[in-house]
Amino acid sequence: MNIPVKTPELSRRQVVAGIGGLSFYLAMGASGPRLISAAAAATDTAQRITPWVRIAPNGAITILTAGAEMGQGSMTSLPMIIAEEMDADWSKVTLEWAPADVEIYGYGRAGGARSMAITGSNAVKGYYPELRIVGAQVRKVLIANAAEKWGVDPASLKTEPSVVVNPANGQRLSYGEIAAFGKVPEKLPEIDKSELKPRSQFRLIGKQTQRRDIPAKVNGSAQYGIDVRLPDMVYATTLHSPVHEGEPESWNDAEIKAMPGVIRTVKLANGVVVVAEKFEQAMAARDALKVAWKKSKAAGFNSERALMEDYAKVHADPGAKRTPVDSKGDADASFASAAKVYKADYRSDYGYHAQMEPLNATARFNEAGDHVEVWDGTQSPDRCRDDVAKALGFKLEQVTVNQCYMGGGFGRRSLADYTVEAALVARETKRPVKLIWTRQEDLAHGAFRPQTFQCLEAASDETGKVTGWRHCVVGDGGGLVTGGMKIPYYAVNNQQIEQRGVSHGIRLKHWRAVAHVFNVFAIESFVDEMAAAQGMDPIAFRLQRMAMIPRAAKCFETVAKMCDWNAQRPAGRALGISISEKAGSLGAGVTEISLDQNSGKIRVHKVWLAVDGGIIVTPDAARANVESGILYGLSSVLHERVTIKDGVVEQSNFHNYNLMRMSDLPDVMEVSFIDRDTPPAGLGEIGNPFVPAAVANAFHKLTGKRLYHMPFTPERVKEALKA
Repeated sequence: MNIPVKTPELSRRQVVAGIGGLSFYLAMGASGPRLISAAAAATDTAQRITPWVRIAPNGAITILTAGAEMGQGSMTSLPMIIAEEMDADWSKVTLEWAPADVEIYGYGRAGGARSMAITGSNAVKGYYPELRIVGAQVRKVLIANAAEKWGVDPASLKTEPSVVVNPANGQRLSYGEIAAFGKVPEKLPEIDKSELKPRSQFRLIGKQTQRRDIPAKVNGSAQYGIDVRLPDMVYATTLHSPVHEGEPESWNDAEIKAMPGVIRTVKLANGVVVVAEKFEQAMAARDALKVAWKKSKAAGFNSERALMEDYAKVHADPGAKRTPVDSKGDADASFASAAKVYKADYRSDYGYHAQMEPLNATARFNEAGDHVEVWDGTQSPDRCRDDVAKALGFKLEQVTVNQCYMGGGFGRRSLADYTVEAALVARETKRPVKLIWTRQEDLAHGAFRPQTFQCLEAASDETGKVTGWRHCVVGDGGGLVTGGMKIPYYAVNNQQIEQRGVSHGIRLKHWRAVAHVFNVFAIESFVDEMAAAQGMDPIAFRLQRMAMIPRAAKCFETVAKMCDWNAQRPAGRALGISISEKAGSLGAGVTEISLDQNSGKIRVHKVWLAVDGGIIVTPDAARANVESGILYGLSSVLHERVTIKDGVVEQSNFHNYNLMRMSDLPDVMEVSFIDRDTPPAGLGEIGNPFVPAAVANAFHKLTGKRLYHMPFTPERVKEALKA
């Protein structure tokens, strides 16, 4: 089934009056979500009227989905949580995109803020507790209506999929039949946690269920942002400053406007947009642009020099500003009394998101020019709406965001800069505009995973137990470089973790698993190095000398069985292991690699990953999501790097920004979920963080040499072999 890109625009009363059956509207208060009746929705002007759940007299059930769908399956998982608790017949459920209204369709975050952002593996994790309550309320209302009709106690009734049953006499009422006469009370029933289904009664959660987006994506009917077509629509594309955040001073405007099909050019804060009747015409004009740019902060920046020289100087500078990340015990005392001190430095390069679908958005204003619609495959419809409104000087109610499928996001599509551009250009052009960034533009003006330099130190006592831990990261981006530095899975008593920031004017952004990738690489490579120095098996060292917590130990125990850790490997192959941690999930992963010493190419043949992610709502989708994270990690650690020289990105497309190819895929990739009856944790990024250290540790097992700089390009591998 496909979800329409756009639903009709109706007033509150039109919707309430026009929907037959039962409609459940959602309101948010200090205590979280509560369903309200149609009457309350119609009269309370402070509430939005789009319902969360609709039940028609024919039994059809419509559930809104707030999960932006980029292939991870949350568009299916989130409505399924509601359907589970309301005991809906899943075959009768259809889905619609939820509007970009964060106060109604957002999930709760720390501090009371709400968000619709599908980032940080937050979809199922964030929505799960609230959507269960919503589903349970719907079920309770249906039972109450049936009980009133039959004149019985609601507590005496039960439900089967889309049916209320009276066990005493076998009477049955379908949800559709109830919808024909039933009412949603003004005050909906409260739901105690004890009234939620026990896991043993789940009919949908944890079962093999087909994702709703798959058929449309297979038959080609799925509508991505780039598929949107509007009457009288024109096309636009942007040329941004080659040095990040540079402002255009002037350009050959008259020459560009004289080109075939060109309508106009539009100046942006950091670029020039060409608008034309056809995209090919816009592209030709963009290629002919000659722009004079103002100098920006990133002018002259050299990423390799900064990473190889400057960051180490910042770390060595006692006067450099330090930002604490975490602290436990007395790290200084533990090092002062240490029997042995270990130290190692690690580096990582900038990384590009490389999402498949080019960045694009479509915008259209009404005739009065006081309302704009945008179509966007966004990870964060609420942020998209906010950013467009702010850029236009509009109120939120003057912006409508139509959610589309997206061809990959990985964090990049939670930034609505390209959508803002489309809206600004549509206002200037006074026609609907589809704006598309080229691949070259997306790389040149990318928002990258930061590059980092890391120094780790550990103190051990006479028994070899690690008693002190220091970890310092030098890099730009604040929280973009500190995530994953904490080590809650190792109970080291004395810790000092800090960041030393630098600033270059380079655009940065969350990237799949963000800082966990390079921080877990440094941490787990360092732990492996200490294990080797003490002549211990890497798993035994973590258990005995790093005070690994039981939950983590279970992950290592599971993955050791999966890969038969102690078995002899074929000649020329070796195993490496690492912990993985992100968004509340914990895991342990192993890679089996070989090495062509002449070319310096590492080949990953097999990958095993054990994951503790709590209850798994949709197992097939979850496994595919984790597997995609593994492949994303392999590509980034063996191939991908962005370099910047004189402030300009040196890579321009996939011929020199190298990605993993089909021929590089592992022969075996196994993912196992550890069964735990706890709320779901995040799974979208747990497949990524362990990969670099697992590969690097296998490399050491195979060669006796260490890799300290990711990605592990053939050139770096050959340098390591000579070291």
